[in-house]
Amino acid sequence: MPGRFLRAMEPVMRIIPEVRAPEKRIGFNERLFWTGIALIIYLVMSEVPLYGLAGRTQETAFSIRIIFASTKGTLMELGIGPIVTAGLILQMLAGSELIKVDFSNPEDRSLFTGASKIFSLIFTGFQASAYLVWGFYGALNAIQAVVVFAQLLAVGLIVMLLDEMIQKGWGIGSGISLFILAGVAQRIMLSCFSYIPVGETGGTVRSYGIISALIQTLISGGQISTLLMSPSGYPSIIGLFTTIGVFLFVIYAQGIRVELPISHAQFRGFRGKYPINLLYISNIPVIFASTLFGNIILWSQLLWNNYKDTSWASWISYLGQFTTENGRLVPSGGLAYYVTSPSRGFLEVMENPVRYLIYAAILIAFCVVFSAVWLEVGGLDPRTVAKQLVSSGMQIPGFRRSERAIEVILRRYIPVVAVLGGIIVGLLAAIADFFGAFGTGTGILLSVSIVYQYYQQMMQERIAEMYPRLREFLGG
Repeated sequence: MPGRFLRAMEPVMRIIPEVRAPEKRIGFNERLFWTGIALIIYLVMSEVPLYGLAGRTQETAFSIRIIFASTKGTLMELGIGPIVTAGLILQMLAGSELIKVDFSNPEDRSLFTGASKIFSLIFTGFQASAYLVWGFYGALNAIQAVVVFAQLLAVGLIVMLLDEMIQKGWGIGSGISLFILAGVAQRIMLSCFSYIPVGETGGTVRSYGIISALIQTLISGGQISTLLMSPSGYPSIIGLFTTIGVFLFVIYAQGIRVELPISHAQFRGFRGKYPINLLYISNIPVIFASTLFGNIILWSQLLWNNYKDTSWASWISYLGQFTTENGRLVPSGGLAYYVTSPSRGFLEVMENPVRYLIYAAILIAFCVVFSAVWLEVGGLDPRTVAKQLVSSGMQIPGFRRSERAIEVILRRYIPVVAVLGGIIVGLLAAIADFFGAFGTGTGILLSVSIVYQYYQQMMQERIAEMYPRLREFLGG
């Protein structure tokens, strides 16, 4: 039976709009069509400005915009942030058994999904209210504030329904992953090919995109060495090579694994391998760490903006102090100062190496901590995996078919690769940020993982359509 927490929310779930699952399985091309429609809606909302603001928005942490697929001053101001935050909190509560939920029970899964939608709307309303109350959009009258709040709440509901539509079988993958990938890809394309002129330090003018700037420099007979590193933080040649290098390394790391032989207890001819990937926890640790850092910067910025001249200023300064540079609030002290990635790439790192070594150490430490936490919360620990293998009739040849025996073997590998994977993704994200990778290090890690997942899902869909009898073995 579902826990009291989920049952208490059931009356509210009934009034929240939902997307019905298709009555019959729809074809691959139609699912691709609806996935494209969801992507187009997201991209349009990312370009439409919030009505009533007239550009009066402040820039927040860039890294959190990448993770949350948000765009400053548009309908996608909040992006997928409230949905991701709500989902992570509920997953943590369920994993730690603070709320009772049995994911093998369809009724529990349905109630858990409904609770996630309620929390998503609550977080959307809370974040929108904080932006309005704490002056993120400047001084607005009551009518303007209500209009902006209504827009953010409505768009939050639309994004939630788009994600639900894709996950319920109308599309491929998940809407959250799709929107993150679109945001990162858009940022990388702009960093490579944008021809918008920008002014570098020293009065020189170049195109924003590094490839466009290279072509411009070659045509004009300029020196390519000037594009090697950008003093102003614009895309550089080093950033381009770093982006390519991180992509290739993550793709390579996806294939590194330890494979344990397994066999079926009843069907002796059935043998296989259970893979334990080097990136066993995937990118979950760096998502958690970057989300935490982004929220520290965001909320400390809002607090400093509103209470720096009050008696609370000394306490807020521990969280973050800010100065204004070119119309933007830039961390100058406090915790926010040490969890902010460099905005001008390697040159900024060289100007203040101690600060960014501390940043890298904190990022890697949190990635390791979150790897260990998610190992238990996400049901990826040796005990849970052993239980799943035994319940599905599998065993490791040469060992007794018992959870304890399999758990002992898994414990030799899983905790080690979980910690090692956390160190690797944290280190990769830090290095990518240091060398000015396009789309931030976290964004690149996420996009490679999402593309890999989409590739696997699309191949499975194609195989299932060609050989319908294989559908049951592919999870369809």
